[in-house]
Amino acid sequence: MRPEDPAITVPIPPRTRLDPQVEKFVRAMDADASQFGRRETVSIDEARAIAEAVRKRWVAGGPAMARTAEHDVPTRHGAVRVRAYYPAQRALPGVFVYLHGGGFVLGSIDTHDRVMREYAQRAGIVVVGVHYTRAPDARFPRPMQECADVLRWVSANGALLGVDAAQLFVGGDSAGANFSMGASLELRDAGEAILRGIVLNYGSMSSNLYRNSVIQYGGGDYGLSLMSMMWFRAMHCASGADLTDPRLDILRAELHGLPPAWLVVAECDPVHDDMIELERMLRAAGNQVDMKVYAGAAHSFLEAVSISDLAVEAFEDTARWLRLHSRA
Repeated sequence: MRPEDPAITVPIPPRTRLDPQVEKFVRAMDADASQFGRRETVSIDEARAIAEAVRKRWVAGGPAMARTAEHDVPTRHGAVRVRAYYPAQRALPGVFVYLHGGGFVLGSIDTHDRVMREYAQRAGIVVVGVHYTRAPDARFPRPMQECADVLRWVSANGALLGVDAAQLFVGGDSAGANFSMGASLELRDAGEAILRGIVLNYGSMSSNLYRNSVIQYGGGDYGLSLMSMMWFRAMHCASGADLTDPRLDILRAELHGLPPAWLVVAECDPVHDDMIELERMLRAAGNQVDMKVYAGAAHSFLEAVSISDLAVEAFEDTARWLRLHSRA
């Protein structure tokens, strides 16, 4: 099968019902978003402000950090702001660089503040969030390259950050998972073996939208919609050629020689099939890979951690994986 071939079966498999707690989160997000204009019909600044407002209640609460610190990191495209989270109890000496989701266009280190604090506390590791330049202010490949350069900076500045930079992990959700793979591929191709592992939360890994899971769960009542996926890609790509660039369309990439990967897959998610195929390809290329499909979970379900046992389970599973792949 070629990457552009439809990956659809007939008949399409039936939908699975959302986990009740995750469904509560999805419905609340929908209700809050309905108070505003559709993101495709307002300005980019308005769409970003709406994303911040809709996520505000889900960012509140959660673990308190011992401290946070912000830095301006030089990259080939200019300075990028990062925020380091220091948990009260450090169990791991390394650092986890986290790339937030938001469809390449929305999201920020503020919308994902609680997600990063949860990782910091549960794994006992310093987490560094990256405020990469979003589309359409910067289009592919600039944001991914900024993320790769931040990883290089973290690797070279362990003393400044107070971490063992030899134990450097990268990860992210949705578009952030895509950037995590793109940056990892860039580092591999440059011969820079600085990563100990990659965490991929419900990542968008392919430009091929002709997939079972897109048809099953892309109608808009499971969170992420097909219309949003198309709009996000249109904002992020400067040309049609970008859609098939293996640094963005990850399922076209040569996937050998990558660090161990941990895949968090939401069952009721348009990008579910991307993640399942990525796991198969990573394994076939000889990489160490672990994956778990969270039954009844929707895209972005980690953000529901304040009410969702499934999200708590996923955070704890990732913390366990980070501990397993850290050097004592």
